[in-house]
Amino acid sequence: MEPIEEETRSGFLFKNLAKGLLWFAVIITAFILLEGYIQDNFKPYIAGIQANPIIFYSVFTVSEIVFGLVPPEFFMIVYVLNHVPLSEYAINLAVLTIISYGAGVTGYYIGKNFSKTGFFIRINERYLSDYQHQIRKYGGYLVFVGAITPIPFSAMCMLAGSINFPLRSFLLISITRILRFAVYGWMVWSFPNIF
Repeated sequence: MEPIEEETRSGFLFKNLAKGLLWFAVIITAFILLEGYIQDNFKPYIAGIQANPIIFYSVFTVSEIVFGLVPPEFFMIVYVLNHVPLSEYAINLAVLTIISYGAGVTGYYIGKNFSKTGFFIRINERYLSDYQHQIRKYGGYLVFVGAITPIPFSAMCMLAGSINFPLRSFLLISITRILRFAVYGWMVWSFPNIF
């Protein structure tokens, strides 16, 4: 493999990782600054969200399948706002991680089975065209970047399926999604207590 190609891949990874960390820093800073206000004004709503796990997880599932409409960190914050014990937080974080991984696999099969339909072609042209060239160039590397950065993971999975990327490789690369959830989950739990 040519060194220039590797630099391009590394640059692509670090650029998107930096964007993700910046976005995460904005979310955490806003959370730390607004936690008291949120607790005072929205506590019943937050408790209601947590009291209905089927609705909570359903909204997260739909969000993860449809291009990650809501960042996963917002779902993590719900539990921190309710001051749940660490063990309960870890269990819910594991559930969110499994759902996200499953949503990625679902996205892969959507891309694989529906890539020739008019509906998928319109979605591809409108939302995924920027990544179409990159998925052909980088393949599994782009799935990896999507798994650990804010690039929409489900979109990368759909594109991987649409180009018939090998399923076994896809499943193995997608496991890195666990790393993102573990690191971001730890930061969501720890950072408000530090400040």
